[in-house]
Amino acid sequence: MHFASSDKPDALDYEGVRRVARKNDADDSNGWDKFRKRARGLTNAADDNGAAVETSKPVDSNHANLRLGKRGHAISFAGFFLFTVVLYFRPYELIPALSSLMQMAFYIGLFTLIAYLISQIIAEGNITAPLREVKLVALLGLLALLSIPMAIDPGEAWGDFSEILIKALLMFIVLVNVVRTRTRMMMLILVAIAVSIYLSVNAISDYRNGVFIIGKADLARIGGSIGGLFKNSNDLALHLVTMVPIAVCLGLSTKGLLRKIIYWGAAGLMAAATVVTFSRGGFLGLIGVTLLFAYKFGKRNKPVTIGVLALTFILFIGLAPGSYGDRLGTIFDSASDLSGSSSQRTQVLKRSIVVALRYPLTGVGIGNFHHKSFQELGTHNAYTQVASEIGIPAFVVYVMFLLYPLKRLRQIEKTSSENKDKESRWFFFMSIGLQGAIIGYMVSSFFGAVAYQWYIYYLVGYAICLHRMFLVRTPSLAHVSWETPFTRATKRAEKAKKAELINQPTMARTGQV
Repeated sequence: MHFASSDKPDALDYEGVRRVARKNDADDSNGWDKFRKRARGLTNAADDNGAAVETSKPVDSNHANLRLGKRGHAISFAGFFLFTVVLYFRPYELIPALSSLMQMAFYIGLFTLIAYLISQIIAEGNITAPLREVKLVALLGLLALLSIPMAIDPGEAWGDFSEILIKALLMFIVLVNVVRTRTRMMMLILVAIAVSIYLSVNAISDYRNGVFIIGKADLARIGGSIGGLFKNSNDLALHLVTMVPIAVCLGLSTKGLLRKIIYWGAAGLMAAATVVTFSRGGFLGLIGVTLLFAYKFGKRNKPVTIGVLALTFILFIGLAPGSYGDRLGTIFDSASDLSGSSSQRTQVLKRSIVVALRYPLTGVGIGNFHHKSFQELGTHNAYTQVASEIGIPAFVVYVMFLLYPLKRLRQIEKTSSENKDKESRWFFFMSIGLQGAIIGYMVSSFFGAVAYQWYIYYLVGYAICLHRMFLVRTPSLAHVSWETPFTRATKRAEKAKKAELINQPTMARTGQV
């Protein structure tokens, strides 16, 4: 494999990855259509039969007609980046003077969606790239919408759909279409790591100072220093678990000692913060990530892997809080949990499975499971949350949405491992880091009703973005899911040449040459 050389990208650039070109009308007199095609890097040509078709030119930063394509979605990305910052940091909580701007995320998101639709139609002539994950989230959204009329409380169901799920799905579509370069993707990941460091420092500080949240199932446990996605200790742990493997692999991918120290220090800090949340789901998520890393890296150097695992275990035992072992023991013995949360969640899990089987097609309505639960409790499980509230078909769609990106990432891992250059190294480790993040989410979300929240949609979005960038640099793999302008033009030329060679003997016999 050889990565194509290119100018150094910046945050405004993106690669014009699109699906196979479609036939065009012969009449191209419409000025808007010419502008749109010019922006997308398309010109008119003739196929073997003389009909007008779309062909593509390679993306060239020096070509004036491709400026819009090269700088595509600059405004959309700026809006999405700002939206992510507001979503994670919630500045109106951190800065009292901004308390009147609690709806800023909504308005920034609305602006981003409008800018995205205009840019996407101009640059690529469609609303979104026809990716499998996009189709899955569209289907998940449709099934959630269909569950509303059948819900126990349709008003509450519409509230959960419009306030939570649909926002995550729409911004996911923006993410996978707008983020086309390493620079853009790293900007978003660094924001997530930055907020994780902030949350981790505050979580450890709160634990040491005895600042706990008090609740029926959260006795003597810390909460997140930022509300929203991170206020609940279990949700905080889930987020940190997904960021640990990304930080570890970013440290492995760089050769700079200072960067390694920063990334690995951040990973250690996040792992420590996960422990002080006393989240059982977070602990099991860390175990899942650790086992994945042992499998991925252990194949090459088993003694080193065993040594690292042993050292990690010793450090974990030595540094973990004294009561942490008792907390973990409740995973296997619910009777030992004095708070009663373990047995309570076991009962809720069983109830959610029964409800899913009783209402298999549309569920009881998105956000409505608590009406069928006891003591108004939620499912505390992302999988049964979808199955019981939206239906078993939606559960299948959700699981497919989780699994398919792993296939993309394994493809990147396998192909990039064959090369030792700097760029291949980054793709290799990032593919493993994102696999670890998704696996960590899949394990931890078994203990949290987070299926409609932002966590997984960002992670799957990163996986798709990494794959799209990878295909631009490895055109031979583009047939797996979509093609680039480079490969479409090459395939068309090869097809024409092959047809010409086949027709030459016939033409010679008939006297046409």
